[in-house]
Amino acid sequence: MLKTTRRRGLRRALTLIELLIVITILLALGALIAVNFIGVGDQASEDLQQADIDRIVGAMKIYKANIGDYPSEDEGLAALWDKSVIEDESKGARWAGPYLEGPLRDKWGNDIVYQRPSQLLDTEDEGSYDLISFGPDGEQDTDDDITNHDRKKNADGEIETDSEFSVPGDIGGR
Repeated sequence: MLKTTRRRGLRRALTLIELLIVITILLALGALIAVNFIGVGDQASEDLQQADIDRIVGAMKIYKANIGDYPSEDEGLAALWDKSVIEDESKGARWAGPYLEGPLRDKWGNDIVYQRPSQLLDTEDEGSYDLISFGPDGEQDTDDDITNHDRKKNADGEIETDSEFSVPGDIGGR
């Protein structure tokens, strides 16, 4: 009878150790999974913001096709949804919008910045422009800024403007 009691006690102890090992393994796996997926939500927001900027670029192309030029910096992006901001009456007569609903804000609640001519491209082309979201931190000129030129960046993060297929203000010739 004494041997049976010792075996039961030993078996209970092994079961507890096995349980602790399983819990430790599950916690380690959970930590690995969590570490790999922590930044996924942030990256998804940035990808969605890039898609929104691409959508604005598309509306700008249609606006230019109708009007003959991109909005001036004074008219701003509001020209895409509000005909009354167009300064030139002949351009206003060709306006066939609204091209987008506005005002335009990024995923973090900040205004999309429009600059014309482009200050990000190393060019004097008056037909170039910048669309900028200051990204999650909301601060200008930081690494998380998202622009209409991001798709034209090379591996070093420099914007390539020599593409024979690109059009000023365009997103990589699309």
